[in-house]
Amino acid sequence: MGLSDIRQRIASAAKAAGRDADEITLIAVSKVQPAERVEAVLAEGHRIYGENRVQEAQSRWPHFLERWPGIALHLIGPLQTNKARAAVGLFGAIHSVDRMRLVETLARLADERGTSPDLFVQVNTGQEPQKAGCLPAEADGLVEACRRLGLPIRGLMCIPPEAEDPEPHFRALAGMAVRNGLAGLSMGMSGDFETAIACGATHVRVGSAIFGARKAAAG
Repeated sequence: MGLSDIRQRIASAAKAAGRDADEITLIAVSKVQPAERVEAVLAEGHRIYGENRVQEAQSRWPHFLERWPGIALHLIGPLQTNKARAAVGLFGAIHSVDRMRLVETLARLADERGTSPDLFVQVNTGQEPQKAGCLPAEADGLVEACRRLGLPIRGLMCIPPEAEDPEPHFRALAGMAVRNGLAGLSMGMSGDFETAIACGATHVRVGSAIFGARKAAAG
């Protein structure tokens, strides 16, 4: 497996769904991957990357941003309010907006800076207590709050429960997006991105299938 294989699988999944592969953004999830693996994917020409933690991204990406033009970083992990200022300075998109306090903080920072990353509201479709994301019943209110405060809300994000069929979760998220007039759907990872594409995903987050197993990288 690798970048070219994932691109081919995305193209095939899009074709099977009657979609244009150009509608789908591949986010290469580089979290906890060693620098040499990330650099190899950069050398293949890929420029869109996802990180889970602000601090890790701060330590990894300044060096790469100097050397490789056109990199776009997406924050796909939970964002603590006290890390929001650093996040908006580094990331072009934040996929984990999940509570009103964070929305208000991002709006204040956007007013200060005159700009904001693109935002996705993360929905905990499985209502798992250990997982980040707002409850499904709260999603509409967070989307409305982003709009009211002038934030660039682009879509919704979810991570289905590991032990469940992801398709009902993807279809539920797609329905929420339609209801809220949102085009962006950040859903699908290494094991289920083809299903996500069939359900309308516009952003898929693929890590180990591109870079290799993280456990091996850490050992």
